[in-house]
Amino acid sequence: MIRTFFLPGRVCSSKAIREIAAQADTRYTMICLKPTIEWVYLGQERMVQVMEMTGATMVYSDHFSKVQKDDVQCTIEAPVIDYQIGALRDDFDFGSVLLWDTQKLKELVAEIDTEYEFAGLYDLRLRASQVNSCQSSAISHIPEYLYYEVEEDTRKSGEKLFDYVDPRNRAVQVEMEECVTAYLKRIGAYLEPGVYKELSAVSCQLSDYPVTASVIIPCKNRARTIGDAIRSALSQKVREGYSFNVIVVDDNSTDGTAEIINNLSLTLPSREGTPELIYIAQDKSWHAIGGNWNVAIHDPRCGKYAIQLDSDDTYFDETTVQKFIDAFETGLEPEQAIHSAPKYGMVIGTYQLTNMAGEVLPPGVIDHREWTDENGRNNALRINGLGAPRGFYVPLLRMINYPTTKYGEDYAVGLRISRDWPIGRIYEVVYNCRRWEDNSDANCDIIAMNRNNLYKDRLRTFELLARLQSTIGNW
Repeated sequence: MIRTFFLPGRVCSSKAIREIAAQADTRYTMICLKPTIEWVYLGQERMVQVMEMTGATMVYSDHFSKVQKDDVQCTIEAPVIDYQIGALRDDFDFGSVLLWDTQKLKELVAEIDTEYEFAGLYDLRLRASQVNSCQSSAISHIPEYLYYEVEEDTRKSGEKLFDYVDPRNRAVQVEMEECVTAYLKRIGAYLEPGVYKELSAVSCQLSDYPVTASVIIPCKNRARTIGDAIRSALSQKVREGYSFNVIVVDDNSTDGTAEIINNLSLTLPSREGTPELIYIAQDKSWHAIGGNWNVAIHDPRCGKYAIQLDSDDTYFDETTVQKFIDAFETGLEPEQAIHSAPKYGMVIGTYQLTNMAGEVLPPGVIDHREWTDENGRNNALRINGLGAPRGFYVPLLRMINYPTTKYGEDYAVGLRISRDWPIGRIYEVVYNCRRWEDNSDANCDIIAMNRNNLYKDRLRTFELLARLQSTIGNW
């Protein structure tokens, strides 16, 4: 009833997928991505049972992982998450066992019209989700532990986070982008390049804002790093005709963060031209990072542009804020910009990974070259983030607002802006992303990773549905 094939990982060629389909001669076809699978008693039978019950094209399940810890093999639970129409990232974790309905597999493979060297399996599962897009069971998750696999990649979550932007993986990423773009075109969710709403419809006069730009620093319990971040922001230099301030939003810190901020404000020089340090203490209700951003951008002291600085990071040098202003106001003089909308609704810079001592960590510079003017907003539905630091045209951001969450809030805003307004890029390092043990994504357990991935997939689902029903150009 089942014939099993081995693929060495999720990156494979269309040729390999064709060969599997050609050789498949049983009712069900099992593709294993790791060579050693041990089954829970009646585990395979359960996968078949669920496939027959649901009429799914493919089913996958939770499993156990065998990992080495201090030279001792341990077995841990490895639950995976439900597939949804927004689960478009090419690194979606199905586990190592994919059970396919052979007839449906052969029909899908017959439709493949592009030969990929790396995106063969990605292409296949996107086609599977497309064929039965109205059926939630097209790709079906069984929330039961049905087998054991050996986990060989034992890096922490923070070490895996940047694999997709590692220059060594560039050829793979280019092909994955081609694959998802073709999929979006097939389902009618592709956005044509250069077709945007007018930013001039979001009116702004610089006279309505106290400064040109505000550096926004949300924080909670960052006593070790908040001083570095604030000093980095205050050290910025802008040209004559421009100005900026620094807004720090403290979300009920209990570790002395607030005292450090207040002490810094007391030591600021009072001379003209010194940027103002604004401290906002949140109330006791739920805010998270997104809510802290919303408080900052709606504060009447916020500038025309809001520029991100995380509380454990620093700017690369004293020119970052000016570079963002220049990117927004390309071709405009300060006196023109007062009464003009900027060129972009959002600008994203380039950062480098460093440790707390400022030493560069691999893969080094993260410039998100996968973003292009032609296809960046389509590819945004595949990747897990758009880059940093981020700058925003405040009137637009006040209209959109951040979701009140502590993870993925920046991705949600970037997706929303990319649908209707242009996003600019700065392809030189302007930011130091400092990795340390208290980064929110440094060492997530599998439950936290699943929660984060499920939320970002949900954001993609929201955005995909909006793109399917939107007509660009109508306000």
